[in-house]
Amino acid sequence: MSLDLSRIRAITLDLDDTLWPIWPTIARAEVVLQNWLGAHAPATQALCQQPGVLRAIREQVHHECPDLLHDMSALRRESIRRALLRAGDDPALAQDAFEAFFAERQRVELFADALPALEYLSSRFPVVALSNGNADVQRVGLGRYFYASVSAREVGVAKPDVRIFQRGAQAAGVPAQQVLHIGDDAHLDGVGGLQAGMQVAWLNRAGHDWAHAPHAPHLTVADLGALCACLAKDG
Repeated sequence: MSLDLSRIRAITLDLDDTLWPIWPTIARAEVVLQNWLGAHAPATQALCQQPGVLRAIREQVHHECPDLLHDMSALRRESIRRALLRAGDDPALAQDAFEAFFAERQRVELFADALPALEYLSSRFPVVALSNGNADVQRVGLGRYFYASVSAREVGVAKPDVRIFQRGAQAAGVPAQQVLHIGDDAHLDGVGGLQAGMQVAWLNRAGHDWAHAPHAPHLTVADLGALCACLAKDG
């Protein structure tokens, strides 16, 4: 299977671990949250520092609130609320605590190839952000590169469900068959995009083996620069 450049009329693009590394971002946001709790709800901060407590709360929320499973912000907010309750602090503080976390979560450090790729892709195609997470391309500072943004929260399903890919194609105004989806996760982005009828470019920065036969991406690249070079071949 090879990439058919003539078919591409739009791009859907994953965000976390495609344009920036997600875990350093989350780690910084977690520190900001704990510092906020220390200033406004010290009993909750102390509770959260106990081994296993946060994981147990999050697992409980996942189990008891299946309607929130595709809304990372709602899950985080509810976990904070329950931690506040358990520690005896005011649960109404959950919103402000979440906002402290969320603001830091939007302070991403882009991969070196991200901005040049966004500039190139957005100059040639409508680019639609397609994410299971809760990054906001406007707050991140990349809104000018995106024609639209589609999240699992608003669709109610997450990648690899074909419906979120279909929504992305609709946002771009083209059939799924005319979309190139770009993402780093072989299963969520790769298999999901293929099953939705899109062409897929797998961003494989770490050099992993593809483990999802009989599915296969149309293109595998080690960085976004290589992807743009391939797309430039059609002039």
